[in-house]
Amino acid sequence: MNMQIGIDLGGTKIEIICLKPNGEQVLRRRIPSPQGDYIKTIKTISEIVLSLKKLLNNSISVGIGIPGSISSSSGLVKNANSTWLIGKPLEEDLTNTIGQPIKLANDANCFILSECIDGAAKDAMVAFGVILGTGVGGGISVNKVILSGSNSITGEWGHNPLPWQSADEFEMIGKCYCGKIGCIETFLNGSALSKLHSNVACGQIALSAKEINILLEKNNHQAKKTLRIYSSRLARSLSSVINLIDPDIIVLGGGLSNINLLYELVPDFWHSWVFSDQIKTKLVKNQHGDSSGVRGAAWLWSNKVNII
Repeated sequence: MNMQIGIDLGGTKIEIICLKPNGEQVLRRRIPSPQGDYIKTIKTISEIVLSLKKLLNNSISVGIGIPGSISSSSGLVKNANSTWLIGKPLEEDLTNTIGQPIKLANDANCFILSECIDGAAKDAMVAFGVILGTGVGGGISVNKVILSGSNSITGEWGHNPLPWQSADEFEMIGKCYCGKIGCIETFLNGSALSKLHSNVACGQIALSAKEINILLEKNNHQAKKTLRIYSSRLARSLSSVINLIDPDIIVLGGGLSNINLLYELVPDFWHSWVFSDQIKTKLVKNQHGDSSGVRGAAWLWSNKVNII
């Protein structure tokens, strides 16, 4: 029996899962990412895979979700918010170190793959998967086929400009790691939420998304104000997605997807920007956890999967 190993290589953590062919979870672990260190990243992932192979005493397949994609022209990583991966032959280096072929895919593609196979989007014809975490990414599924695109950038809405910016937002535009100014990612990632709340709270020490969520559950006035501003930005950004691909469902993933109030506020806001008299698109939480993408990575070798 071939065991399916999935790895989600995130900006702050590496998550590992092992699935049986029927999808049953055998184990799941999470460790910190070796930030800024490419060699250590290769070593950490290789050691994990080889130790699991020995522990399971079985043949394995290995799929890895990364916060970027592989250039079809050079074979090197591009567009990664984990910038220490950019320009590196990650697939080649991991294949050589592990000693067997692996499959790499964008982490948002892995996320929507997981949710389409047996998760929140399993009944959707067109689904958009959103990563809201260290970075901001997206993936598109049509009839359970994951679209990668001719440039391997399908769904990269995080690097479009924030739509319908207010004067205040225009003045606060910051530079994204990609080198552009005003990217959606700089308004919606975890750091942006922390910075926004610090501004709302008049310079209060920056809190994490998890800490802000705790305040929301306590009905904290400043946290609620923060989330209304954040929800407006998320609604505008998703409205442009709805206007373009008109999905049946939008599934949120990443650490910020655990903020339950988003699922109430964002659909209320997006009515002002979606070009329709009614909006049937549903905004839902992932079914398999904020790191659902690690399951999708494990599925990359499955004959159920089609990525084009």
